[in-house]
Amino acid sequence: MPSPQPLQTQQPATAAAYATQTNSLAWVSLITGILSWVALPVVGAIVAVVAGHVAKSQIRRTGEQGNNLATIGLILGYVHLAAVLLISAIVFIVTFAVLRTTTTTG
Repeated sequence: MPSPQPLQTQQPATAAAYATQTNSLAWVSLITGILSWVALPVVGAIVAVVAGHVAKSQIRRTGEQGNNLATIGLILGYVHLAAVLLISAIVFIVTFAVLRTTTTTG
């Protein structure tokens, strides 16, 4: 009769429940992207775009959460900057047309 083997007791495998954090710059991008439309024109949009790109880079490197937040912040920032550029171009063209009309008629 073979000798009994000692029981091997193993610790139950614990599931590593890592709650990955959300990247803080992704939040900054989203918040300033929203604020660019409400309270911080142009500056908020620039901060949203810069913070969004940096956040996406950090998220790729670290595996943090927040990619969608950074993307939304980038979209809000870029659309705001495009709107400001478009409005500025329209104001410039209208101003130039009015000045040209007044100098030729007056």
